[in-house]
Amino acid sequence: MSPTDPHPHRNWHLPILRLWVWFTDLVQPSEMQITLVWAGLIGFLGALASVGFRDLIQVVHRLLTGHTGSLVASFYGLSPWQRLLIPAVGGGLAGIALFFGKHLRPGKSTTDYMEAIVLGDGRISFRMSLVKSASALFSIASGASIGREGPLVQLSAMIASLIGRLRKMPTVRLRLLVACGAAAGIASAYNAPIGGALFVSEIILRSLAMESFGPLVFSSVVATLTVRQLLAASPLYEITIPAVALNSNWEMGLYLLLGVIAGGMGPLFLWLLRSSEKLFRKLPGPGILRLIAGGLIVGMLAVVKPEVCGNGYSVVNQVLNGQFLWYTLLIIFVMKLAATAATFGSGAVGGVFTPTLFVGACMGYLFSQAAAPLWRGSALVPAAFAVVGMGALLSATTHAPLMAILVLFEMTLDYQMTLPLMVACVVAHYVSRSIQPQSIYAESLKRKQEGIFEGRLSAMRVSDLMKTSPPSVPESAPFLEIAASFVASRFVNLYVTDDEGAFKGVISLHDIKGYLTNKELANLVIARDLLRTTFPTITPDAPLGQALTAFLKIETDRLPVVENRENCRLVGSVSKRDLLLALAEQNKADAAAA
Repeated sequence: MSPTDPHPHRNWHLPILRLWVWFTDLVQPSEMQITLVWAGLIGFLGALASVGFRDLIQVVHRLLTGHTGSLVASFYGLSPWQRLLIPAVGGGLAGIALFFGKHLRPGKSTTDYMEAIVLGDGRISFRMSLVKSASALFSIASGASIGREGPLVQLSAMIASLIGRLRKMPTVRLRLLVACGAAAGIASAYNAPIGGALFVSEIILRSLAMESFGPLVFSSVVATLTVRQLLAASPLYEITIPAVALNSNWEMGLYLLLGVIAGGMGPLFLWLLRSSEKLFRKLPGPGILRLIAGGLIVGMLAVVKPEVCGNGYSVVNQVLNGQFLWYTLLIIFVMKLAATAATFGSGAVGGVFTPTLFVGACMGYLFSQAAAPLWRGSALVPAAFAVVGMGALLSATTHAPLMAILVLFEMTLDYQMTLPLMVACVVAHYVSRSIQPQSIYAESLKRKQEGIFEGRLSAMRVSDLMKTSPPSVPESAPFLEIAASFVASRFVNLYVTDDEGAFKGVISLHDIKGYLTNKELANLVIARDLLRTTFPTITPDAPLGQALTAFLKIETDRLPVVENRENCRLVGSVSKRDLLLALAEQNKADAAAA
C-alpha cells in the first residue's frame, strides 16, 4: 500500500487474507510436511529395530559362546577348537535360515533396498527380509567378519516399505520412504545422521535435491536421537579416540600420499571380495556348505588371531589408541582381509561398510609407521593417519567422498582433522575411479539393472524403435557443412559415413568448438579429421536388452544402427529416451496383468 493512497481502508482485507492462508496451511499441511511426518516415524521405528537387532545379537552370541560383550574379547575366552567351530556353526545356521526362506511362497517384491529405490517400485518383501535378517543374525553373532549395518538398513527399509504399502502411497513417495528407512538404518548404526542421509543421497539417489534430502535428514536425526535415548546416551557405534591434530601444514603431503595409496587399495579390496565370491560359487553343493566353509576359514584365522572376528569395532578402538605394535597389526591386517573375503564370498548376509573402516584404519596406521623414520618434522600421530585412512578407503570403495568425509567427522568430532580428511578422500576418490569406474554399490546395481531390463525387453528388437535416416555427413564434408548439420539436427553426435554409406564413426559437438573461433583453420578441416572411430553400434535384429547394455557403457543419447557387422551400412539410430519409454510401457502392462 502506498503512503499516498487516499483510500487505505480499501486494503483492510489483506491481513485477514494472510491469516486465512496461514490457517489453511496449518490445518491442511503440504505434501512435503506430510512426508516429513512419515520420515520421522520411519526414523523412530527404524531405530527401534536397530536396537532390537543389536540385543538379539547379544542373545545369540551368548548362546553360542557363553560370553557377552565384544566378539573379540569373547573369542579370546574360548578354547582353540571353539574358535574354530563356532563361526562354522553360525554359518550353518545362517545357511539353514536361507534354505527354509527359499521355500516360502515367492512374491514379486525384492529384498534389496537399493533395487527397490532405484529400479523397483519401493516394495520390499517382508518375509524374505526377515529371513535374510535372521541369517545375518547367526553370521554376525558367531563371529563372521562382516558388518551389522546391512541387516539394520534392511529392517529399517522394510518397515518403511510396509508403512507405505499399507497407506497405499504412490510409487514415487514409496521409494522416498524406503530411502528414508535406509538413511535411518545407517544413522542408527554409526551415530552419524548426516552421514546416513548422504549415504543414500550420494550413493543411491545421486541427488542432493531438498525434496529428497530434507526427509532423509529428518529421518536420520530422529533415528539417531532415539538410539541415543534408548542406550542411555551411548551411541550404537562409537569410536573413542585420543586427541588427533594436524601438527604441521607439511604433513598434508603425507595425507595426500595416503589418499593415493587408499585410491589404489580400494579397487584391490573390491577385486578381492569379488574374486572370493566367484571362487566360492565354483564350490559344489548347496549354499549352506559355502557358508559353513566360509565360517571354517574365519575360525581357522581366529585360532591364531581372534581380532579377525566381527566387524572390527573393538580392534579399531585399540588401533586408534595405539595398543598394537606395527608388526602385530600388519598380521591382523592381512588376516582380516582374508576373513572378510571368506565371509563375503561365502554369501553371508551383512555389510562391508564396517570392515572397510577396519581395513582403512590399519592401512593409515601402518602408513604412518612406515613414514615416521623418513619424516624430519614433528612426530606423526598414528591415530590421525588411521582416521584419515578410514575415510580415504571408504571414499575409494563407495565413490562418495562427501559422505566419507562427513561420516568420519561425525565419528571423531575433531575439526582439526577435516582438512586432511578432505584432501585424502577426494584424492582417493579420483585415483580409485581412474582404476575402477564402478563402486561396490554401483556394480551391484548395474548387474541388477541389466538383468531386470534385459528380461523385460528380451521380446522386443532394435528395429521396433529404430528411426531411419539419422543425421550424417560424408567423410569429405567440409567444416561449414558439419556445423550446419549440427544446427539442423540439434544432436550432440553427428554420424560419419563413407561413399558407400558405411558407418565410420562420430563427430562430437564438443570436438568442433575449438574451430568456431578460428575461421582460417576451420576452412581446412573436413569430417575425417574430427572423426571418433571407437563408438558402439548395434544391429536392427538385436534385442533391446543388448541396446541397454551398450547405453550403460557410454554417455550418449543415441546409438547408430548398422545393417550388419560385415558391411556396417548405416540404416538408422535408436534413442535412449525411446528405450526407456518402452520399458515404462512394459511396466504398465505388467502391473495391469498382475
